[in-house]
Amino acid sequence: MLTVLFLGDVVGEPGRNAVIARLPELKEQHGVDFIVVNGENAAGGRGITGKITIDLLRAGVSVVTTGDHVWDQKDILSFIQTEPRLLRPVNYPAGAPGSGSIVL
Repeated sequence: MLTVLFLGDVVGEPGRNAVIARLPELKEQHGVDFIVVNGENAAGGRGITGKITIDLLRAGVSVVTTGDHVWDQKDILSFIQTEPRLLRPVNYPAGAPGSGSIVL
């Protein structure tokens, strides 16, 4: 059986710090195999940056999802095209930067 941990809206630095600090404990305690984090407000409630995405992935997050705030930080436009584990909403128009899904 695959155990998935999905963490809802991570907001700002306090939310990021809490996730990064607690992930090892949560993984071990619950036997987590796969971690999905919604990071659309991880940059102070206004989108996500490439650096924040990398920090979350290095901490053990498998995939970072976003929402309507995905484009709030301008550096994300180029970054999302190079990091397949950072997802934009799947229902965005064809041709929008990044991908709305991934198979791992």
